[in-house]
Amino acid sequence: MNVLVTGSNGNLGCELRRLAADSTDRFVFTDIGEMPGAETIHLDITNEEALEIIVKGEKIDVIVNCAAYTNVDKAEDDVEFAAAINRDAPESMARIAKAVGATLIHISTDYVFSGEGNTPIKETVSPAPRSVYGSTKLAGEKAIQKSGCKYIILRTAWLYSPYGKNFVGTMRSIMSSREEVRVVCDQVGSPTSAADLAGLIMHIISTRQLGKTGLYHFSSEGAVSWFDFAMAIKELCGYTCRVIPCLTSDYRTKARRPQYSVLDKSLVKKTFGVEIPYWRDSLEQCLKRI
Repeated sequence: MNVLVTGSNGNLGCELRRLAADSTDRFVFTDIGEMPGAETIHLDITNEEALEIIVKGEKIDVIVNCAAYTNVDKAEDDVEFAAAINRDAPESMARIAKAVGATLIHISTDYVFSGEGNTPIKETVSPAPRSVYGSTKLAGEKAIQKSGCKYIILRTAWLYSPYGKNFVGTMRSIMSSREEVRVVCDQVGSPTSAADLAGLIMHIISTRQLGKTGLYHFSSEGAVSWFDFAMAIKELCGYTCRVIPCLTSDYRTKARRPQYSVLDKSLVKKTFGVEIPYWRDSLEQCLKRI
């Protein structure tokens, strides 16, 4: 089976590269830029013709779309480009996937929800994004669902890995160089190891469960605030930096964040027969790898 991975130099893409080394399937890794030491085919996902050429030329059976415009605050002023990446490109992938009979595995986000609730969010809850990022990601989901292609949409949250830009890397950098850091304590979610999400994707592909079209939620088990997450990083790394809790209202950002975005994972666990690790266990494994 031939698998195309877009955005392969990001957090999730890098974890897929690592796991693919032991796979019997053939993986084609693409991105807009290069990464030292990793073979990457240049691909601009906003170019539908280029997408079609590589999908047909490489006889792709599965497209795993890890690419996204994820700068949440910048997206508020860069609406057109955010939409091109998060809405239009997935629509093109879905159209091409349908034409060749491929399955599209697409990564979405907890930001499609308002975050006003206080119980784990099921797939049946109506989205209500409060940011350009969330709105464009939701538009991408809808475009895929309307396309008629075989798809698996995986909404996730608070993704991190040993690679690229993410909360864990940022906190490690700050805590090792400053005496104190302020972190919001009134936003609650589930830190998610990209390794765990990559493991689910590889499981779906290797067990050939690609026909289970649908929308699923996946994040690590448990629920914490960003402050709790930062404290865990501090403890596991042995930093002495003081971590000070603050409120969202104290930390002004252009885009609104969900206050509560814990995802209910019952459906993905039942459908694909997987267990999901507890967030702190996965964080510890990530830090050991670093």
